[in-house]
Amino acid sequence: MVSKLVQKEKSIQGHATTYATRYFSEPIPKFDFPEKSMPANVAYQLVHDELNLDGNPNLNLATFVSTWMEPEAEKLIMETLNKNYIDQDEYPQSWVIQERCVNMLARLFNAPEDKTAVGTSTIGSSEAIMLAGLTHKFNWRKKRKAEGKSYDKPNIVMGADVQVVWEKFGVFFDVEEKIIPLRPDRLIITPEDVRKYVDENTICVVGIIGTTFTGENEPIEEIAKELDKIQEEKGWDIPLHVDAASGGFVMPFTDPDFKWDFRINRVKSINASGHKFGLVYPGVGWVLWREQELLSEELVFHVNYLGGDMPTFTLNFSRGSSHILAQYYNFLRLGREGYTRIMQNLMETAKYLGGMLRQTGHFNLLNDDHSLPLIATELKGEPNFTVFDLSDKLRERGWIVPAYTLPPNAEEKAVLRIVCRESFSRDLAEILVEDISRATKILEEQPPTPSAIERNKQLKEKHRRGVC
Repeated sequence: MVSKLVQKEKSIQGHATTYATRYFSEPIPKFDFPEKSMPANVAYQLVHDELNLDGNPNLNLATFVSTWMEPEAEKLIMETLNKNYIDQDEYPQSWVIQERCVNMLARLFNAPEDKTAVGTSTIGSSEAIMLAGLTHKFNWRKKRKAEGKSYDKPNIVMGADVQVVWEKFGVFFDVEEKIIPLRPDRLIITPEDVRKYVDENTICVVGIIGTTFTGENEPIEEIAKELDKIQEEKGWDIPLHVDAASGGFVMPFTDPDFKWDFRINRVKSINASGHKFGLVYPGVGWVLWREQELLSEELVFHVNYLGGDMPTFTLNFSRGSSHILAQYYNFLRLGREGYTRIMQNLMETAKYLGGMLRQTGHFNLLNDDHSLPLIATELKGEPNFTVFDLSDKLRERGWIVPAYTLPPNAEEKAVLRIVCRESFSRDLAEILVEDISRATKILEEQPPTPSAIERNKQLKEKHRRGVC
């Protein structure tokens, strides 16, 4: 008698000897839907094995994004993966918790007590930046209309050190990007730079806390004072937006007296990434406005087809609640004490790593101030290899350390960047430096790479012409 299990279609059988099935001896569909189903354990194994080709997240020193959370946080995320945050009528407490997070962040960023700060969670800082930029554009346009002036040529002023999403904002929403160039000896913008670029059509100036390239802070308070002077002289009331995607969860805990946030009247909006040093898995971001009046009603939409009346002012609609709830978990779990301890520990790890790299004799550090737990470093002298060669060599040991050139006007500098995250211990830092020393020794013993020869040739020519 044939058992019922054998009579079942192979595609709906629960478990089989996974690697003995035909799915592992024949190519699987990669561009068309397969004609038949397959067992769950086989589908899992196929995807799982393919993902082995990805890098190890804990050895990924390129990313600012969190790669570790506590087991309790992961449990909470798994329990809430099926909750759609936009369904406020069905999941009202998730909405309440998001509002709590906004209030906590408003106070963390020193929003004035006599104003009602507003904000929202987003998928990440990219969505947050789009929302902030749109708000400034709409507010500028409304003001220009009221004054009977033209409103067809908005522009936004920012440094060449901004993240690419700001360029996307300009293209997507038809706002001219006025990019302040950098210099090899100055990799952030200054108040004097800002003065040269703003005009009556400037919807806002973007200042950065924790630049992507070197982790430095731009002088937000000094830029604000310069904009105050410009308003007195020319009548242009130009707001400041602070892109604190990387530094928003660092500076309040490592240097709380440093003014960059809503303590400065000119700062009207701030974005921060919960999935960076907010210590949550991707993706969750936050955008806040200094006062409710700054959030244009034109950008708020009301829907009722999910239950009650629900206002929404995000670009995205449906999204999971789990990462918002994980952010609240971190706020409760860590508090100011816990975040301070973690951020200070990361800063110490970065300083420790920077000191060890200096001792190798191969590197010049570009960010000695350590505003963020990040190392940006270039090679000393004219070695017969480049940071790109070194980056490739480190991948042989599993390390993902990005190499890149700086923005235009400083592009002759090619650097390595190492981001110290919560899971990057002193022990791993020592192993990394050992691997870097081993890699540089191997590269030094090899013939010069074509990229190194060309780079050194270009640098010599620039020095000869007095460019550097």
